[in-house]
Amino acid sequence: MESTAVESVTLPGSVTTDMSIVGLFLSADIIVKIVMVMLFVASFWSWTIIFEKVMRFARLRSQAEKFEDAFWSGGSLEDLYDRVGSRPDHPMAAVFASAMTEWRRAVKRGMAIADDRLRAGLQQRIGQAMQVTLDRELERLERYLGVLATVGSTAPFVGLFGTVWGIMNSFQAIALSKDTSLAVVAPGIAEALFATALGLVAAIPAVIGYNKLSADLDRYGSRLEHFSAEFHSLLSRQLDEKGA
Repeated sequence: MESTAVESVTLPGSVTTDMSIVGLFLSADIIVKIVMVMLFVASFWSWTIIFEKVMRFARLRSQAEKFEDAFWSGGSLEDLYDRVGSRPDHPMAAVFASAMTEWRRAVKRGMAIADDRLRAGLQQRIGQAMQVTLDRELERLERYLGVLATVGSTAPFVGLFGTVWGIMNSFQAIALSKDTSLAVVAPGIAEALFATALGLVAAIPAVIGYNKLSADLDRYGSRLEHFSAEFHSLLSRQLDEKGA
């Protein structure tokens, strides 16, 4: 029996479409392309922020542990301040340096520690200096977290816009060709679903990253506040002892 070779023939009116990711992007409408590019950039930016913040918080925790060990080791606070210097490299050291700067300024001016009013004023200035420094450092750490919140809340809707636009193109293709075959409808629907997928790919990591980093920031902020309160109490006791 003779073997018959069957060749694939492109029928008149049929459409050959590249359904790969690159093919879907290249064949997409200009509006859908803009949506895809925006979502890709948002996703890349979100991952950049997440990686930078995760590494930074890990480094800050390590620095805080080393600083607390040195602080509570029983050594001289003046020596620790000399090592930290006027430009501390992490928030906990910055809070410590702000308080010690006020302390040294009072000592250099020869403030009469025995005076209750002057002693109370110094304690107040030390507390304010630490609080201002703490707020400034936390504000720096919080920077760009709002980007993650924005991407997480808006990316699905941007992807939905691309979905709606792609489906509109599919209906227009049906109206122009007067053909409801899958070959006519599939490209537009595939572009629409691809835009939806990109929206979710951008939004899900942004939401997870925002929640995780916000929790890390809250824990670190509480750690700084506890240190600030303990250090302020320590300085207040020393002032009271000197004024007694």
